[in-house]
Amino acid sequence: MASAAEQLAANLNFNSFAKAKDLQARIWFTLGALLVYRLGTFLPMPGIDIGAFEQAFNTAKGGILGMFDTFSGGAVRRLAIFALNVMPYISASIVIQLLSSFPGHLEQLKKDGESGRAQINQYTRYLALVLALFQSFGIAKGLEGSPGVVLNPGIIFEVSTMVTLTGGTLFLMWLGEQITSRGIGNGVSLIIFAGIVAEIPKTIYRALSLSEEGSLPVIWIFAMVALLVAAVFFIVFIERSQRRIVIQYPKRQVGNKIYQGDTSFLPLKLNTSGVIPPIFASSLLLLPATILGFLGNGPIPENAPEWLRIGKESLSALAAQMGHGKPLFLILYAALIVFFTIFYTSIVFNTEETADNLRKYGGFLPGIRPGAKTAEYLDKVLTRLTVIGAVYLVIVCVFPEIIFSTSGAQFYLGGTSILIVISVTIDTVSQINSHMLAHQYEGLTKKSKLKGKRK
Repeated sequence: MASAAEQLAANLNFNSFAKAKDLQARIWFTLGALLVYRLGTFLPMPGIDIGAFEQAFNTAKGGILGMFDTFSGGAVRRLAIFALNVMPYISASIVIQLLSSFPGHLEQLKKDGESGRAQINQYTRYLALVLALFQSFGIAKGLEGSPGVVLNPGIIFEVSTMVTLTGGTLFLMWLGEQITSRGIGNGVSLIIFAGIVAEIPKTIYRALSLSEEGSLPVIWIFAMVALLVAAVFFIVFIERSQRRIVIQYPKRQVGNKIYQGDTSFLPLKLNTSGVIPPIFASSLLLLPATILGFLGNGPIPENAPEWLRIGKESLSALAAQMGHGKPLFLILYAALIVFFTIFYTSIVFNTEETADNLRKYGGFLPGIRPGAKTAEYLDKVLTRLTVIGAVYLVIVCVFPEIIFSTSGAQFYLGGTSILIVISVTIDTVSQINSHMLAHQYEGLTKKSKLKGKRK
């Protein structure tokens, strides 16, 4: 017999959505906020020669820079006020979560519930501000090192760049929080999602143009479409996969009532960390790749000393290794993805805490003693799932880099982008269904109350 939740889910249709006014308001607010974000990606920074910058960008756009431009919806290529996007905030989240895993003040705040999380979020915002200032200063110096990009180099340009880019990041942080609280879905994830989706039509057009010019064989177009379809099915299958651990509850008496034993499941996702590891890895690789790309391609004066010439050549060679399919980029990217998969999974799922909660409520795993043995078993299962999840993320995010490098395509559509789009879509649709279920349940509750009053 179907449960009440399943019966409600079976009755979801367009009519029930039309009656959910609160959900409609949340969706419209989310769309409006994302529209504001997209408009900001077309507002250029002051003091920049856009034509000269496009030439410098086309020279250094390989690897992580092309990926970041995709994440930002083309704001990097246009050098818009939202060029930094929310990457400083993501980097700050990495640092704060790393510090909170060690004994200290942040660890205690993490245990203090809602108030502690609010304080940690405040620290994350402060650190994001510092990182945004640092990254924007590095970008300003890098732009000044590129010939003809900056109209009037100097302290005024550096300060205006820092204020503009940092202000754009802070605004996106606030906008993401507003989407999370007043809209639908995770605000920061949706901002990255909107940037990627907005670039997909341009990517398709660029691929078709290259095919018409003969630069990209037609067979590669069909191969990439087939690979894309296979990747979508593969990602959806893994993201929806779970390892269900059976939990049994014995018969118990509460007051005068006797509750029969029950059986439930503890669902463990195959990819517990979600899209966080690729985003974190991209964020950490962004700043050095950007600086190397601009500094390494700058001109070398004729009277420059030998050490400066050697340094420029070394930076240029190092920047070249951060391109699509290059060994250094692939190794660093894969290593960071594996690290953050393990790290983030250990944060979001505490096996000892889960075992203690099961023991408090009388639950146990069949054939395993409660307490330490249960925590040990959960840790064993979670470790195996984490290894599978890390391998899956590396395949999805790194393998397309090799494919695009082999094809020689001058555009970017990586597995990371596809992974983010699919994961955010699944999460957002799940939240929409939850809101509709809650609305339908409230409607059924009101009807039952009215029937009770009439009787």
